[in-house]
Amino acid sequence: MPRVLIIGAGGVGQVVTHKCAQVPEVFSEICLASRSIDKCKKIASQIKRDIQVEKLDADKVKDTVKLIKKFKPDIVINVALPYQDLSIMDACLETKVDYLDTANYEPKDEAKFSYKWQWPYFERFKDKGIMALLGSGFDPGVTNVFTAYALKHHFDEIHELDIIDCNAGSHGQPFATNFNPEINIREVTAKGRYWDNGKWVETDPLSVSKMYDFPDGMGSMKIYLLYHEELESIVKNFKTLKTARFWMTFSDNYLKHLEVLRNVGMTRIDPVDYKGQKIVPLQFLKSLLPDPASLGPLTKGKTCIGCLIKGIKDKKIKTYYIYNICDHQMCYKEVQSQAISYTTGVPAMIGAMLMVTGVWKKPGVFNMEEFDPDFFMEKLNKHGLPWTEKFL
Repeated sequence: MPRVLIIGAGGVGQVVTHKCAQVPEVFSEICLASRSIDKCKKIASQIKRDIQVEKLDADKVKDTVKLIKKFKPDIVINVALPYQDLSIMDACLETKVDYLDTANYEPKDEAKFSYKWQWPYFERFKDKGIMALLGSGFDPGVTNVFTAYALKHHFDEIHELDIIDCNAGSHGQPFATNFNPEINIREVTAKGRYWDNGKWVETDPLSVSKMYDFPDGMGSMKIYLLYHEELESIVKNFKTLKTARFWMTFSDNYLKHLEVLRNVGMTRIDPVDYKGQKIVPLQFLKSLLPDPASLGPLTKGKTCIGCLIKGIKDKKIKTYYIYNICDHQMCYKEVQSQAISYTTGVPAMIGAMLMVTGVWKKPGVFNMEEFDPDFFMEKLNKHGLPWTEKFL
């Protein structure tokens, strides 16, 4: 029976551990590893199954190799920081173990989201006979699969894609982020970027917005154009796309606080001198903000993440919308995490499940849309992320 090593004990790691534990017929043994052994123990205490916990600095390849050799997993699920993707991939190469992550690598000193560091691993993984699945979260991840599913079942060509991510939840805190504050703020304050007729177009951060009507009574909210990593792989793998954009909602309160923090330099990622010591302002800010894992019992409301797709079917123009709605409180009741972590953690478990059972299995490095989407779509409905589709 397959054994899984989960690296990372934040909100997403908590969900992944819970969801892997729910399918003992797939994952017979689970090991959770993190810099913080206390976080691992806390998550393990929530689960009725035995969970092995280990202290690990995943920046150190030799330490990760040592743990892999000790536990002997069939797959490593990386839900640590994106900075650690390459070191964990290196450890998987050395030990010939399959790899999965939910976010692409980015360097610490530059907020740059790109697969250019991970895609070149393809030949090395292929030569070792192992597989790496990149971006098996929701966005990236499910949104890639939604697009592949739409093309397979509803379109001959896809011309326009808008990925729209709405968090209508409220946690009551003056300012907090629903996932790692450092990664969240780097992402939001970066320049926007979208695909338009064969080229990338850049925009100033949060400078493009519009209103969008969300389903199931969620109402009309303002969405802002961002750059998100799945656009890079989707544009590469769906050749007929003319336009591809990513949008996200933000509360006025979040944006007001973020503007002040940017203006006073607290979102900087370069080191500054403070009384003879070098500190990174954003990392210091992270230490002051609420831990996203603490927001679970506080957060109420829903998320809605989906793909609005336009294209051609039988020579006719079609507009199609496929989405998931997730309730924060229902997620907390099940796995003691809010919906942002849940919508990332469930797809990570499903991707790993498809790999270890041989459904999605071939040597090399791949993005989600490069596999048959039907198996993944079926598992979404079964494991907590049901989806809805409709033509508009």
